[in-house]
Amino acid sequence: MKFEVGDKIVVKFTNEDGVVKQIIDDHSVLVEVKGVRFPANTQHIDFPYFKMFTEQRQAAKKPDKKYIDDIKKEKPAPKYQVAPGVWLLMFPKFAKDVFGDEQVDSLKLYLVNQTPLAMAVKFWFKLKGSLEFELDSTIGALADFYLLDFDFDQLNDAPAFDFEFSLQKPQKQLADYFEAGYRPKAKQLFKQVAELQQQGGAFVSAQLFDAYPAKTAPAPEPFVPSTNTADKLKAAGFKVVNSKAIYHDDPPPPTVLDLHIEKLTDSYSHMLPHEKLVFQLNALEKWLDKLQLHFVKQAVIIHGVGSGKLRNEVHQLLTNRQNVKSFVQQYHPWYGHGATEVFFS
Repeated sequence: MKFEVGDKIVVKFTNEDGVVKQIIDDHSVLVEVKGVRFPANTQHIDFPYFKMFTEQRQAAKKPDKKYIDDIKKEKPAPKYQVAPGVWLLMFPKFAKDVFGDEQVDSLKLYLVNQTPLAMAVKFWFKLKGSLEFELDSTIGALADFYLLDFDFDQLNDAPAFDFEFSLQKPQKQLADYFEAGYRPKAKQLFKQVAELQQQGGAFVSAQLFDAYPAKTAPAPEPFVPSTNTADKLKAAGFKVVNSKAIYHDDPPPPTVLDLHIEKLTDSYSHMLPHEKLVFQLNALEKWLDKLQLHFVKQAVIIHGVGSGKLRNEVHQLLTNRQNVKSFVQQYHPWYGHGATEVFFS
């Protein structure tokens, strides 16, 4: 590595001056140009001595006369090397094996915010479903920060990188929060790193989302007639059914409800996180109504562990139900810590 922290450099493609702020590995560094920091391959930067010498020689020459119509408007150089959105950047760190060949030892992870919105960020890193690292922080607009170093060997341990984003300054038209995640696949990541070495790049990227989502309109409330007189309802065009007939015709619901979205519907891939949550809570309410109709005294709700958002919403809903006598979340031999047992009056 010919560069050191604090060295003045020039970017070859844009001819802009900068300074080295951090050594990432033998082939890439973190540089700052006009107040903006971004990673760069050492092949794409150089010391400014040649530029200084060239500018001195050009200054000695008398510049040619130019007319306003001959001057071309230059496009501003891009400040960032990724598209708009929020990205996870992975910088491979190499180490030599016993044969002297370079192999990837670990990945240095950075979160990059390429949007004009400042956000609060919650981050969970899991291996084989077990939480290894947790972070609660903020990230400014058009900013980035370091997350962690990830051993390359841990790709065989089903790594999971989960995020929850919310705006520091909430906006009425935008969602209250947004969840995103990245599950690296060993074979795919190996291929990306190999291509990175051939092209002389500095990092592998994964886009978490391209734009902060808008808030979806809440589902309309079901119509509830203002009168309970059967004759008036029939005259108004409503279908009136004997409640006893409903009890006998409708089979009793199961006493265990799994709220994982894939258990409730097959059409969830297009749903946003808050849409999934609304769908899960609606399914829970319908199930509780059926339990009440059939006078069930005890049931189990499977909500999983995760970040705890679904569990909290379930407990809040149960607290507001009049027929719920009590509920408890404790270790269950079948469901672990991801279920709540409910007792009805």
